[in-house]
Amino acid sequence: MDIMTSVGLVAGIVVIATMMLLGGDLHMFVSEHAMIIIFGGSTAATMIRFPLSALMHGLPLGAKFAFTMSRLSAHDLVDELARIAEIARKQGPVGLEKVETDEPFLAKGIRYVADGYDLDFIRDNLERDRDNFLMHLDEGSKIYRAVGDCAPAFGMVGTLIGMVQMFANMTDPSKLGPFMATALLATLYGALVANLFCIPIADKLHGKLLDEETNRTLIIDGILMIRDSKSPTLVREMLLAYLPEKHRHAEGEPVPA
Repeated sequence: MDIMTSVGLVAGIVVIATMMLLGGDLHMFVSEHAMIIIFGGSTAATMIRFPLSALMHGLPLGAKFAFTMSRLSAHDLVDELARIAEIARKQGPVGLEKVETDEPFLAKGIRYVADGYDLDFIRDNLERDRDNFLMHLDEGSKIYRAVGDCAPAFGMVGTLIGMVQMFANMTDPSKLGPFMATALLATLYGALVANLFCIPIADKLHGKLLDEETNRTLIIDGILMIRDSKSPTLVREMLLAYLPEKHRHAEGEPVPA
């Protein structure tokens, strides 16, 4: 669970709700017309911008990864792959059949080695799997960013509609307040949807895409070296290159200048 995403959303909602309550009650900030223009318009524009397949894959995958963390960090993966290389060296590929891991992509690579697939088959399948996953995660990031781009624009559209309705009914003072409220609330909703939810999630997904690309490429290289019967020490040293310099050494071990 990526607790920072949840904490950030809750904190943002609490701040906004507190400011609303300080000036009255929440009911004055509810407008069905503003909701329709923001959510309906943003949804329609996003459907025009992306094909259905991208929406079906990108939205749920993006929502999932915005609130979850990778089961293993890059440093954990290096340790795990070195451990697996040690097992393969002592027991051969058959010994990998009993190896268990929390990382599904790594488990798939281990199964390929245990089943005796050749090097090219393992490389091609794992790279294809990685690229497809990253493509869908990138689609999720782009979709949330697109909604974040659309929401403020449709907030402005809602404001213009409310202003037109207000000026068209200047002779009826009882309608001026509701139309002005709709105009202002549309802008408010658009700003909140974009800046509290969609754009932050798009940025979060982009960062996780970079992390997943590193982790999965690290796994592929490690699995290929294990398949090639490389020593555990060599596997570890080669994979440590994926880590930042300060993370390449065990806790308590001095980092070279």
